[in-house]
Amino acid sequence: MTEISRVTEADLGELLPLMRAYCDFYEVSPTDDALLALARALIADPGCEGVQLIARSNGQAVGFATIYWSWATTIAARIGVMNDLFVSPAARGTGAAEALIRACVEECRRHEAAELTWQTALDNVRAQRVYDRVGATRAEWLDYSLGVIP
Repeated sequence: MTEISRVTEADLGELLPLMRAYCDFYEVSPTDDALLALARALIADPGCEGVQLIARSNGQAVGFATIYWSWATTIAARIGVMNDLFVSPAARGTGAAEALIRACVEECRRHEAAELTWQTALDNVRAQRVYDRVGATRAEWLDYSLGVIP
């Protein structure tokens, strides 16, 4: 059975290796200090910034999800953006990802967000199967980004 809870300061020691593995998967390398600063910002102001959730199976941390609060003009409503969803390889296929997504939906309801949105890499087929299983709707958008820090 997977248990989901909001991340607290006491969880950071277990959360950091999961965040690092997530970053490794996407071949990016923010510092541990930066990852912890992000987690602490969410802990400090979950109503404004967002919420980080941790999944445990048999007491062991096996995954996490992060929701950031935003707005969508196209639906004229508040939304939750699930920028991060990660389950350790050993816990994949156990229902942990689905449990995290359900918990994210509940957090959105508590925050009066009309929708939970997210994106994944085009080649992340395993994750796409999970998203299809939970009833998510696939969107056809092309993402762009523009760095702003020199």
